[in-house]
Amino acid sequence: MSLRPPGGASAASFAEISFDALGHEILAEKAAALGRAGERAETCLKRLGDHQDGAGDRAALVRQASDAVYAWFIQRELCGFRRHDDIIRDYAIPREVLVRLGAK
Repeated sequence: MSLRPPGGASAASFAEISFDALGHEILAEKAAALGRAGERAETCLKRLGDHQDGAGDRAALVRQASDAVYAWFIQRELCGFRRHDDIIRDYAIPREVLVRLGAK
């Protein structure tokens, strides 16, 4: 004798489909948040790279860039990307920004 849950296979499929839809929505939001964090970091790094004069202004730009890069790295880690070496190289993140993150 075998026992089946009420509703047969259709109830299990509905639960799986519902969970899958929620999983897809969560992944989509993670990806969107990662993109927004990356764009913010890229903008801050570009402003820092374009900066010419004024030591006080540069310190503020370095702080903003380091905060944006830090948030981006955290978002990347939440998405499962643990290594940031390629990002550091591809975006040419300055050493002065990385030092504020604790990276060398």
